Amino acid sequence: MIAAAQKYKANATGVELDDSLARQSAERIRSLGLAATARIIHGDLLEQNYSSADLITVYLLPVGNGKVTPILEKQLNKGARIVAHDFEFTAWKAEKIENIDDDGEGRSHRLYLYRR
Repeated sequence: MIAAAQKYKANATGVELDDSLARQSAERIRSLGLAATARIIHGDLLEQNYSSADLITVYLLPVGNGKVTPILEKQLNKGARIVAHDFEFTAWKAEKIENIDDDGEGRSHRLYLYRR
């Protein structure tokens, strides 16, 4: 979320349940001067309104993806994109899957793109 605001000037909002991580994210947003385009919501991702989003990125375990699926199905407009990091949404068919062999730190990743 911070990278999207920084690199692409995206209007970006993140949701973080953990107190410490939410504070760290808010401080990072301030220190990078991104307050005009980035924000962090300290709360439960299952209790948010995503209807204005045209792109959602998630990095959740499969159980989390399963829990957020019906919320996204109900709230997202047609054409909205969802990118899942490492763990797919089993209820949907990915439009594209991209493998990243090395993220620069020796880790591999898989990205799944879905469109509503």
